[in-house]
Order: sequence, then C-alpha cells, then structure tokens
Amino acid sequence: MEVALSPVREVLLWGLSWLCLYIASRYVLSKSKKLPPGPSGWPVLGCLPLLGSMPHVALTNLSKKYGPILYLKLGTSNMVVANTPAAAKAFLKTLDINFSNRPGNAGATYLAYNSQDMVWAPYGGRWKMLRKVCNLHMLGGKALDDWQPAREAEMGHMLRSILARSRSGQTVNIPELLNLLAANVFGQIILSKRVFESEGEDANEFKEMVVELMTTAGYFNIGDHIPSIAWMDLQGIQRGMKKLHKRFDEMLTRMIAEHQAAAKKRAAPDFLDIVMSQRDNCDGQGGRLSDVHIKSLLLNLFTAGTDTSSSVIEWTLAELIQNPKLLKQAHLEMDKVVGRDRRLKESDIPKLPYLIAICKEGFRKHPSTPLSLPRVSSEPCQVGGYYVPKGTRLMVNIWGIGRDPEIWDKPLEFNPNRFVGSKIDPRGNDFQLIPFGAGRRICAGTRMGITMVEYNLGSLIHAFNWEMPPGKESLNMDESFGLALQKKEPLVAKATPRLALHLY
Repeated sequence: MEVALSPVREVLLWGLSWLCLYIASRYVLSKSKKLPPGPSGWPVLGCLPLLGSMPHVALTNLSKKYGPILYLKLGTSNMVVANTPAAAKAFLKTLDINFSNRPGNAGATYLAYNSQDMVWAPYGGRWKMLRKVCNLHMLGGKALDDWQPAREAEMGHMLRSILARSRSGQTVNIPELLNLLAANVFGQIILSKRVFESEGEDANEFKEMVVELMTTAGYFNIGDHIPSIAWMDLQGIQRGMKKLHKRFDEMLTRMIAEHQAAAKKRAAPDFLDIVMSQRDNCDGQGGRLSDVHIKSLLLNLFTAGTDTSSSVIEWTLAELIQNPKLLKQAHLEMDKVVGRDRRLKESDIPKLPYLIAICKEGFRKHPSTPLSLPRVSSEPCQVGGYYVPKGTRLMVNIWGIGRDPEIWDKPLEFNPNRFVGSKIDPRGNDFQLIPFGAGRRICAGTRMGITMVEYNLGSLIHAFNWEMPPGKESLNMDESFGLALQKKEPLVAKATPRLALHLY
C-alpha cells in the first residue's frame, strides 16, 4: 500500500535532495579547483609586502617552501609564478594561447602609449601586424644579415674609443659604451644615422632615461593590484612614469621630424622609411599604423633593444674579469680561430664554441629580464593538478630557474664549460634556459639579442685584455632590480689592446 506524500513534504524532500546535490557538487568542485600553494599574505595588500626590493630573489625563496608553481594574492589580483622548466613549459607551451595576453598596468598605460606598442599590445591583429613589420625589416634573419655592416661600423667606433682610453691610461665605463653602441646600431637601422656621435651629455641622458624606464616598469605598483586606490599613486610611480613618457615622446617626435626632413638625402630606405611607406596597409590586409603606433614601436626598439643586450654583456664581462683563467681560455680559442691580424667577424662565431658557451652562461646566471613580462589567463585552466582562475597573472622566474641547484651543478659558479658540447639553446625551446621567454609572446628581438651579445662581447674579448681597475681586488656583483637586471655598481675596467693598433 503506497503512502501519499503531502505537497509540502514533497517540496521539502525535493528541496533537501537538491541541497544535498548542491553541497556535494560544491565539495567535488572545490577539490578539483585546488589553487597552487603559496603564502597567505597580509590583509588588503596580500603578498605585495613579501616581494621586497628584490622580487626575483623573494619568489625563488618562496618556491623552495611552496613548490614549483606558486600562487600569490596581490591586492585584489591573482598571480601564479612558474619556478621550474616543467612549470614554465606547461604555461608557455601547453597553455600558450590561454596566456597570450598582457594584463593592464601603469607601465603599459603611462609609458607604452596605453598599450599601443608591440610589447604590451593585446594578442590579436595589431600585435601580429607590428611583429610582422619588425621581423621582415629589422629583427628577422634576412634583415639581420642586411644590417650587419651597421653593427660592424659601430663596433669600430667603440673599439677606437676604448683604445683611446687605454693609451691615455684611463679606465673604461663599460655600460656607457655598450649603450652608446646599441643606440647607434638601432639609429643606423631605423633612422639612417648615428643618434649620438660620441659619449657625452646627450648619450648619458639617454642611458639614464632607458635605465629609469626599465627600472620603473619592473616595479610592483600597488595601484596595478588594487585598482580602486590607483588614483592615489601611493608610491609615486605613476607620476614618475608620466614625466618620463613626456621626455621620451619629445625625443621620438623630434627624431621622426628630423628623419622626414632629410628624406631626399638618403641613398636607400631605412626601417622607418619602410614602416612609413606601408603604414596604410602594413600587413597586406589593410591594417593601418598610426603615429602613436610608430612612436611606441620606436620606443620598444630603442629601450628594450639597447638595455637588455648591454646588461648581459656587462655582467658576463665582469664575471670573466673576476675569472682570468676563463678569459685566457677565450683568448686562446680566438687566437687559434681568428688570429690577431684582423678583427672578429660575425661569421667567425659559429666556429667559437667556447665564446658561445660563455654567452649562454651569461644568459643563465644574469638574464637581462629576471622575471618574465606578465601574461594573463583568458580562461580558467588546470596546471600541474592545480586550478588557475580566469584573469590570473603569470610570471616566469627566469632568474630562479637559472640558479636552481636541481637543474644546474653549482649554479652560483660562473662556469661556461657546462655549455661546451651542450645542445641547450636560449631561443625558447629549452625551458631551463629561456632568457628571452618562450611561446608566441617570446621577445621579438631574440635573434638580434643573441647576435649582439655574441658579437659585441666576442669583439671586446678578442680586441682587449681586461683587468680590474688599479687598486681594486674584486668587483661589486650586487644587483639592482628592474624590468632589466642592472648591475648595482656599473662595471669600470682597465683594457689593454691585443691587436695591432691599425686594426682598431
């Protein structure tokens, strides 16, 4: 005999059943949505105070406690940090498309023309257009070959400048000369002229502006992570960015105006001529470049292009000066392959495995960008058994991966021999060495960066013997954090020529 349920009891049982199902589903879902481990942080600010003045070091130490994938709450934003090659590969290769965009921040807004440049632009048609233009006419393989004479000419200027100092008994300020060289290489490619004829006030001001931009852009700005109080600019970062942007904008506007005024004098078109001529259909599909796009593109090339390669060369040369046996080994290889009756050529580099190993070791121990530029997840995803919500920022701890004792034997030791005979390459496919990042947002100037580090450092090693300044027994190897990792105390060294004087 069936017992009929009253309508009220039926509704209650139905509701109770759904409540149980809801609780059970939430429980299962919570288990499947396990966030990566990380510190709890402070009220309101989250983990921002834990990062300190050297975030790459702090994140490396936190990963030792919490594991390879680190989760941090920064104000109201979420951030995950990949601290091992496997974790980096999971994000930058397996989930590359999901992490192909950049989060908005003060640097993109106030320095990069509101994300109108190539570095901070959203992933899509305009970004692809800017990337294509740069690859075709400046940063790709054929373009690199076409502009090789410009690099060789500027190297000649720098070698003569170092020789003059050597003969007069002066020491050499390495970063000043490297930034001058890089700026003039890009000036010749982009504008058909050297932007700085010699060291001096203008060149030093430019270097200071570049260093300030790369340093400021690397700060963890409270307003980026707590948007509701961004208007207060508690750290003064936004005010500084606005002032610096104005200076850069004035410089770039002047450069473009002078370039256009001298158009009839140029024997052949340069990079800016090509970009300007194609601005109404630069991607072949009707894509248009505005004045702002062009200025923001030049800003990328003149800042990231000069400071990153110069930083790696400065750090690596400092390591060699502190390890004279390594420098002597490099000299022996060069004397055997190149000799001393001519200058080093770029075509010599593939025949100099020890030089290439030195450069790789420099990229490993002193990556110019210690933390990758941030990306952001377009959709929620699973990584390493952990749930990563939509809108989560991603950073890869390139510096930490390069110093991980689980990957590298004696990682704090500068030892190029670890790369002799090794097929590990810094172009983004071997995740234990990714100084330029990886995936579709890998640095557009990867080829150019590797070429400039190998050729410029190789030329300095081949042409001179390097020693510490008189009276110094060691070099200060402390770091100064920024988007690019600066040497806290610029490298100043004594140079002695190794080649016949007429070769300089």
